[in-house]
Amino acid sequence: MSNITRKRRMKNMLIVVAFVYFLLILRLIYIQFIQGDELQTMAYVQQTLDRMINPNRGTIYDRNGKILAMSASVETVTVNPGSISKDNKEKVARALSDIFDLDYETILKRVKRKTSIETIVKKVDKEKTDELRRWMQETGIIYGINIDEDTKRFYPNSTLASHIIGFTGSDNQGLDGIEAKYDEILSGKKGKIARKADASGSVIGNGEEGYTKAIDGDSIELTIDSNIQSIATKYLEEVCIDNKCEEGGVVIIMDPNNGDILAMVTYPEYNLNEPFTINNNELLNTWGSLASADRNNALQKMWRNKAIADTYEPGSTFKLITTSAALEEGIVKETDNAGEFSCTGAIEISGTRIKCWRYYRPHGGQSLREALMNSCNPVFISLGQRLGVKTYYNYLGKFGLLDKTGIDLPRRSRKYIFKRRKSRSC
Repeated sequence: MSNITRKRRMKNMLIVVAFVYFLLILRLIYIQFIQGDELQTMAYVQQTLDRMINPNRGTIYDRNGKILAMSASVETVTVNPGSISKDNKEKVARALSDIFDLDYETILKRVKRKTSIETIVKKVDKEKTDELRRWMQETGIIYGINIDEDTKRFYPNSTLASHIIGFTGSDNQGLDGIEAKYDEILSGKKGKIARKADASGSVIGNGEEGYTKAIDGDSIELTIDSNIQSIATKYLEEVCIDNKCEEGGVVIIMDPNNGDILAMVTYPEYNLNEPFTINNNELLNTWGSLASADRNNALQKMWRNKAIADTYEPGSTFKLITTSAALEEGIVKETDNAGEFSCTGAIEISGTRIKCWRYYRPHGGQSLREALMNSCNPVFISLGQRLGVKTYYNYLGKFGLLDKTGIDLPRRSRKYIFKRRKSRSC
């Protein structure tokens, strides 16, 4: 081999080596500056066994300071499979299944999984976890089993104001009612317990844990008066049962001075401590045979707050609005004499004949007071005509009927009021 050939090969090898080094440098730059934050996060996730600590959810009070919803202390049990030796996995699974009345095979699978952490049971009473603590002390198996403080929602009045308060899910998140509407305020901020671990889930070092305290949620006070709510609930239930109201009923009690809702009852109510248990005995007896869609529909119907979710025509109660507007505009006077208005049994509007409820025996001549007493349709239709569309809608706005109610509850229905037609005659 000539010197020229040898030099050419060495030159080529140096070029290849330099190119490879150049690629490696580019790769290092990419990893360090482009993927750095992402890889750092991945490494942290892999090397830590984080166990979240639920904060105490804020308390819900009525206007008098009575508790409507509160947090009760419970505990959650988890395991770190990598920290439990092979010889102890079956013992741990057997103890957990016996103490908490769980399926042994299911728990054994969780204990044997190659994951960093597995949840065994949530929100159990301290009596049960104390039994587990005694077993751990007796057997000396303490690594890999975690017992952490937790909270669960408790409603001391069970069914009272159920459609207003709502309920929470398994992770203490608000799912309905006030619990959902003010979830961000009530929920607080989770804490955590962090421990270093290798890729298999085994603890690194001496097993020291980092602790970040949970921040409890803020409490809120409602305008509801639980005493008035209880009384309204009692009498609405009696009325619905006596009159066989299959679709239930609704009562709303307000403070006329400021509009505060003192009571809002939808009957039948449901148990807030067991919100997924249907409150219908007939359905309860056949619950196991119902399709999942039918179950969901039944639960949604049970949770539905008809006081805000359903719409209805105000009917004759709206005649008070028409009367107030007519009196304010001076179109009529409270002291009008009998015969000021005449009821012939019906009135024709745009080709449509609208009857009085007593069309078969018309009211004849009436004063305004008598027309209100008789709830006579033709009289108030004629009053509306005399007011005119523009003036009538102005009063609807003044009464707040064109605005939202401001009720702080989810799943409210929207209002259905025809838009005012703009024309010269208005």
